[in-house]
Amino acid sequence: MAHKLAVEIHFMSLELPKFEMYEEGSQIRRSSKAVPSNIVEGFGRKRYKQDYIRFLVYAHSSCEETIEHLELLFETKSLKNKEKFDHFMKEYDKLGRKLNKFVQAVENA
Repeated sequence: MAHKLAVEIHFMSLELPKFEMYEEGSQIRRSSKAVPSNIVEGFGRKRYKQDYIRFLVYAHSSCEETIEHLELLFETKSLKNKEKFDHFMKEYDKLGRKLNKFVQAVENA
């Protein structure tokens, strides 16, 4: 899910106004791509529980950062498509909830 959303954000960001391509566009691409990257890196360290949890927390933080960038883009009217905005907000909220439960599951394992 995180990978799919990062790809969607990447393509959405390429449709932003030129002045946003290197500002918020770059920021949202990095934060959205950090979510799956941190999940994968944490999984690679799963034998060390605290490292695993730390990277899952990083992934959750990047998810929250991506939500903030989406809100900024929408409120500044750089992202004008309300349907896309609503889609991303719903999906990143869902992803954040899943990550939270994932962290709890690893902590309790």
